[in-house]
Amino acid sequence: MSVQSSAIAPVAPPLLHPSGLGWGLVGVLAFSFTVPFTRYAADGGLAPLFIGSGRAVVAAALATVVLLATRQRRPSRVQWARLAVVAGGVVVGFPMLTSYALTTVPASHGAVVIGLLPAATAAAAVVRGREQVSRAFWAFAALGALAVVTFAALQNGGLGQLHWADLLLFGAVVAAAIGYAEGGLLARELGSWQTVSWALVLSAPLMTLLVAVSVAGETPSATPTQWLAFLYLCVVSMYLGFFAWYRGLAIGPMAQVSQVQLVQPVMSILWAALILREALTWPTVLGGLVVIACARFAVRARLSA
Repeated sequence: MSVQSSAIAPVAPPLLHPSGLGWGLVGVLAFSFTVPFTRYAADGGLAPLFIGSGRAVVAAALATVVLLATRQRRPSRVQWARLAVVAGGVVVGFPMLTSYALTTVPASHGAVVIGLLPAATAAAAVVRGREQVSRAFWAFAALGALAVVTFAALQNGGLGQLHWADLLLFGAVVAAAIGYAEGGLLARELGSWQTVSWALVLSAPLMTLLVAVSVAGETPSATPTQWLAFLYLCVVSMYLGFFAWYRGLAIGPMAQVSQVQLVQPVMSILWAALILREALTWPTVLGGLVVIACARFAVRARLSA
């Protein structure tokens, strides 16, 4: 007769699965066009309210068709509540806040501020998952936040002159981080594309109302290429990109997969230079490198805890 010990053996941290990293990178590539295309659409006759809400309405229509065609099982009451958190973060919060912010700041500037998102996502995963982390993680996360605030203030003419658009971008980072973390957990229960589909359906009534308000106030008008940019935001940024991103987070571990977000601001700045012809100034490049470095150290400190 064998004797079983009641002692709990230490559990090794889960290894990063290559497919999780790969799916995460595909999602980041899709998201990297969001900032420059939002800026491009906002430069035309498309109002920020229409861009932020309209992309969700179109994506929700696609999600409804897919859910009905595949006859997906409806989420439970608890899952609906968690889907509301996801919708509030990635369907309502991030698109609306960035749409308004990018009407006044360059896409490259917005990409640098949003560069804090990897560390914020890791922090949200830590809080949501109640994981233990080292003090170094919080130190680097705070340093990254300070670097972003300093960069944004200097870009606007000096410390103490932080623009209101930067506050919107900071809010967008917090909203997206919470939505990413909760969505990654839900994707393990519902599936990756199911999670974003149900979140879009849940937010559809509110976003449809906002579209109606926007159209009533100002008729949308844009060039064909600006409508194509808006269509990308609807189909890819708001829907298909999350297929890959939430799948990567679900495979996980989330904090490790979130490291691929570190390349997103770099790609966004590059697209802004190529598509919008924005100049790559040294303050922008240096600010981006500092923010990315802080976020990288914060995430790696979390991984080594």
